[in-house]
Amino acid sequence: MDGDFRTEFVRERGGLKQHPTLVLNADYRPLSYYPLSLWPWQEAVKAVWLDRVDVVAEYEQEARSPSTRIRIPSVVVLKDFVKPQKRVAFTRFNLFLRDEFKCQYCGGKGDLTFDHVVPRASGGITSWENVVAACSPCNLRKGSKSLRRAGMHLMKVPRAPGVEEMRNIGRKFPPGHLHESWMDFLYWDAELIQE
Repeated sequence: MDGDFRTEFVRERGGLKQHPTLVLNADYRPLSYYPLSLWPWQEAVKAVWLDRVDVVAEYEQEARSPSTRIRIPSVVVLKDFVKPQKRVAFTRFNLFLRDEFKCQYCGGKGDLTFDHVVPRASGGITSWENVVAACSPCNLRKGSKSLRRAGMHLMKVPRAPGVEEMRNIGRKFPPGHLHESWMDFLYWDAELIQE
């Protein structure tokens, strides 16, 4: 093996890490918008090889073995439909997503934590209806006081979100990189503007 081949191989492998694959459900909708349902290119190639997905769009780059060449998929659709979850899990990430990554007291977007509206010291529980995203200054200002005692107000009443509602909120936060081949599948159900 000569040195040029080895250098080219190493360079290509690093470059291929930059080719994520958008994964669509059998209905051609992303499995999730936020985080966007992406696979590393290696997983996508494996799924193609095992005939678990159909390739909808490809990158120019190829993955190669001694006997096979396959263009790296940029969009794949699952052959079997994956049923969406019926409820949204109560996690820190989903709480921040529900609140659109904004403090529910001041609307700020930096250094978020979460706050119990009715403090736990006063019998408040950890639930969708009692926990909100809050910036550190607002959280410290409120402390273990009630909203009225702290002189604070919520931007919206906290509640458990629905799956479709979370999907729609997630669409507002696209990742930093969106490949052009993904666009038709990320916003296909958006309302068209009439001229």
